[in-house]
Amino acid sequence: MEPIPTDLIIEIFSRLPAKSVAGFRTLSKHWASTLRSPGFTELFQTRSSNRPRLLLAAERNGEWLFFSSPQPQNRYEKSSHLDYHTKFSGDVSRYICSYASGLVYFPDLWLSKDASPVICNPITGMYESLPDLMRYRNSRGFLGFDSIDKQFKVLSEAYPFCDQREHHEILSLGTGELSWRSNIISCPAYDRSLSEGICINGVLYYLAQTVGVSSSVIICFDVRSEEFKFIDAECFNDQVDDTSELILVNYVGKLGGINWKYCQAGERRTVELSMWVLEDVEKHEWVKYVYSLPENEVLDSCDFSVAGVTTRGDIVLCMKYTCKLFYVFYFDPERNTLQSVEIQGFGTNLEAVENRGRVYAFVNHVEDLRVDDAKQLKSSISQVKHLCSCCNKVSQPNYHY
Repeated sequence: MEPIPTDLIIEIFSRLPAKSVAGFRTLSKHWASTLRSPGFTELFQTRSSNRPRLLLAAERNGEWLFFSSPQPQNRYEKSSHLDYHTKFSGDVSRYICSYASGLVYFPDLWLSKDASPVICNPITGMYESLPDLMRYRNSRGFLGFDSIDKQFKVLSEAYPFCDQREHHEILSLGTGELSWRSNIISCPAYDRSLSEGICINGVLYYLAQTVGVSSSVIICFDVRSEEFKFIDAECFNDQVDDTSELILVNYVGKLGGINWKYCQAGERRTVELSMWVLEDVEKHEWVKYVYSLPENEVLDSCDFSVAGVTTRGDIVLCMKYTCKLFYVFYFDPERNTLQSVEIQGFGTNLEAVENRGRVYAFVNHVEDLRVDDAKQLKSSISQVKHLCSCCNKVSQPNYHY
């Protein structure tokens, strides 16, 4: 029997999930060499980027269950399948997890006898426990990714503000011994952060309130150089007292902020989205857009949150809590259309276990073999059994690529 051509092997494996590729790399030196080659890595990245997924995290009583579902490839899709991945237990933090380039950061997770900060890959179950921040137990953390050096860093913020030199600490992943560093370029003083962070092209952004006056600024942290700078964001001043529904987004490569509210249009209650886009970074110029969403009975009757913006520019709204019929909504600002997609099996399976859980969604999830998971993360969490959305039988996690 003739050996399988290398080109065919590369073509087949480029369509598999990253977890499967990692397993096949261990079978032989030949396969390890083939599946680690630059050509295969780039092909896998291209294919993965063309099929972004929606990462769903359901939190209930300190347990986090991670699922994913394909984002719609056309505007006529009405439903999508669901893949279960991993479960992490023991979250005790008052802050939600932080996401960047496929990894998730938990400020406090009980994976052993003590709680500690944890970075994990929600797809593979690999994780790394980080040294504890003894002085700032309730510090908020932001996860960033340097796409040039392929390095993840955690930026920890101490609150309340004490000493400018100790306001932030940084930890770099995959550099050997893990440790927090405070000898970084000082950041101009500010009172406290007001939003979750988002990393765009190697820069970590989050909204903050200045000291003494209720004025909003965007903190910019360059993950590679570890330099800070401020961007004026007075457009968010009205959001300082209530940022519960404000989310920073990657709007087609630009920083954006989205908030929403209910408005009355005659006898009908409508959803109004406000989006601010940073059009000029140097001049600190923001442009505001306001959209009234088309009527949708499901959206109008449920609790939802803004998850982010897809690579094609659709604003994603996601139900806040698990329910038997679970929907994600994609709003196209240019066409003024709202696409409802049922995530089949998500709410039903979780409802069958216990009471409903809080759902968080992360858009444009892409698996990247250029990030060495084995180098970054040393431990593995055991995966839990789950119910197949097709037959409600216990099965192993699967991936529909």
